[in-house]
Amino acid sequence: MTSLESARELLREFPVADGHNDLPWALREQVRYDLDARDVAADQSAHLHTDIPRLRQGGVGAQYWSVYVRTDSPDPVAATLEQIDCVRQLLARHPGDLRPALTAADMEAARGEGRIASLMGAEGGHSIANSLGTLRGLYGLGVRYLTLTHNDNVDWADSATDEPRAGGLTAFGREVVREMNRVGMLVDLSHVAATTMRDALDTSTAPVVFSHSSARAVCDHPRNIPDDVLERLPANGGVAMVTFVPKFVLQAAVDWTAAADENMRAHGFHHLDTTAEAMKVHRAFEERRPRPVATVATVADHLDHMREVAGIDHLGIGGDYDGTAFTPDGLDDVSGYPNLLAELLERGWSKADLAKLTWKNAVRVLGAAEDVARGLQATRSPSNATIESLDG
Repeated sequence: MTSLESARELLREFPVADGHNDLPWALREQVRYDLDARDVAADQSAHLHTDIPRLRQGGVGAQYWSVYVRTDSPDPVAATLEQIDCVRQLLARHPGDLRPALTAADMEAARGEGRIASLMGAEGGHSIANSLGTLRGLYGLGVRYLTLTHNDNVDWADSATDEPRAGGLTAFGREVVREMNRVGMLVDLSHVAATTMRDALDTSTAPVVFSHSSARAVCDHPRNIPDDVLERLPANGGVAMVTFVPKFVLQAAVDWTAAADENMRAHGFHHLDTTAEAMKVHRAFEERRPRPVATVATVADHLDHMREVAGIDHLGIGGDYDGTAFTPDGLDDVSGYPNLLAELLERGWSKADLAKLTWKNAVRVLGAAEDVARGLQATRSPSNATIESLDG
């Protein structure tokens, strides 16, 4: 049996529980939630990284659907509710393949039924608009993790890719973490500054997750996890889910992106400008200096390092499909997970290790958050603190 055949056999028993997929945002941007125009029951490879046939091909058994909205959304709470509604529409349209999941037990039930457990994660604290009541409302609607920031700071937490302002978490930010612990919502530390990671670990009494982050020691990008934070995961019980985004996993891609962005600015464009004139400048740069290409081995290098630092019990997978324009060779879309497992088998990872990576760790961390919440709810009432009362 080849390593790829062995990988596929393992995934039939312990499928991938992926921490982050941006399909709802892609559906919003491409077709404004017209699910007939992007019917994921059929092959959508011309438009998306994700559809049900390729999820099946990739051995996916659980998916956190990101209900991300932009940080500059005029009404981020309403936009987040629209994203949640999109996920609910998807589940209603495809009940034979997608099973709503709120708990670790639901994830296991879906695995037993051969359906894909579908959970939700909100990407960025701007989605709660500085309101603990809104946080609880999102939990009541099925959101099971909150990424504390996206690319920009929020009023109570610093992002990895913004200028430091709070120095990590403010007093209200720590109260957000405590209330997440109390309700059972996972604290997601992808996208946050290292100072925020450390403050959250100091505050949280439940395991944390990184829904889609890789190792900073392997690729020096601020979105990645420093070793001192990885070293704290065993004591916390948390899980770091490796991401596949080339500019976060391949140092040459980090350097190339910085040079491409500087080239755009030198020509008078914002680095995210996608107008025809801006893209002409960008394409000319790419012709002169071809984009570096990540591979399956690139991602495996991160996992090797993360296993060495944090241990096998604290690793997972969060591909970030449909949230990135580029993917590694061999991990082109959601059908590619077997290729990563095959690479790890060839590097000496055991099947027991891979079962933890793909499924067991993700289920355990959600169950642990539920256990902590039950204990806290017996002793603590909901917090009605405000950012004004705690941060002034």
